[in-house]
Amino acid sequence: MSEASAKSTDQYAALPSGMTICFRDFGDEADPAILLLAGLGEDLTFWSDAFFDALVARGFRVIAVDNRDVGQSRFVAAPPPALWRQIAARPRRDAYTLADMAQDAVGVLDHLGISQVHLVGRSMGGMIAQTIAATAPERVLSLTSLYSTTGSKKVGRPALSTIRLLATPPARNRTGAVRAHLRITRHIAGTGYPIDDAAEAAIAARGWDRCAGDPAAGVARQIQAIQRSGDRTAQLRTVNAPTLVINGDRDLLVHPSGGEATVKAIRSAQHVVIPGMGHHLPQALVGPVTQYIAQHAARVGEGGNHVRIS
Repeated sequence: MSEASAKSTDQYAALPSGMTICFRDFGDEADPAILLLAGLGEDLTFWSDAFFDALVARGFRVIAVDNRDVGQSRFVAAPPPALWRQIAARPRRDAYTLADMAQDAVGVLDHLGISQVHLVGRSMGGMIAQTIAATAPERVLSLTSLYSTTGSKKVGRPALSTIRLLATPPARNRTGAVRAHLRITRHIAGTGYPIDDAAEAAIAARGWDRCAGDPAAGVARQIQAIQRSGDRTAQLRTVNAPTLVINGDRDLLVHPSGGEATVKAIRSAQHVVIPGMGHHLPQALVGPVTQYIAQHAARVGEGGNHVRIS
């Protein structure tokens, strides 16, 4: 049994805001902490056990969270936006923002008594991590933004073929959720790394089983949060945390221009482009990506100077 599997217990942080956020905590509390933030509609299990294990083996304490409106975290009471609002990017007045989601994540750190972390976020999780780095810089040792973007409408746009797939009616049962996940993941995974159908089906089924609310409504509200947050380029220019931006060159969900724009916005950011990679983190890239993260953290000094990178 892997380290992650052996310690895969859901824990909960009841925050002062009234939000309850589910998280899992792996590794030695004495090691530097890394906070993992997943993407749109993804619960914390979308980071694989192999990913958790690799980071723990490299000397991290790993905390992974379910964002609000996914997994075992609280689903908000506000109605989801109508489809026309999503298409027109016209959020409801009661929509939450990426800043609210960033506060959720910082609240988990407060709950655990962790003062500073290395942040790693993918896709929407990258946007949340970027927001934490901009609004709570004292909590951030380093930032890794994985296939994410700035919120500018000029960059990071999904391909038309992807938009068509995303516009299909949402799944309403476990079988439908698995089929939908396989369909979109095959499309966005990139040309260099074919997906493992069995592994991806298991991920989607587990995500459906862990979901504490209506997943379609949760995704709609998360999309709305991204839209309401708008272009964050000016905010990103204030980020002073050491930053690593990683993306593939075959991403049909967040065009690689999103990564390029993030690098331009955050001074001194480093950029890694992985040939053939799309909007997916396959098993074959767990080793290389976690090594990039560990090497980046090791350069920081405080909190990262004993991280194992070999």
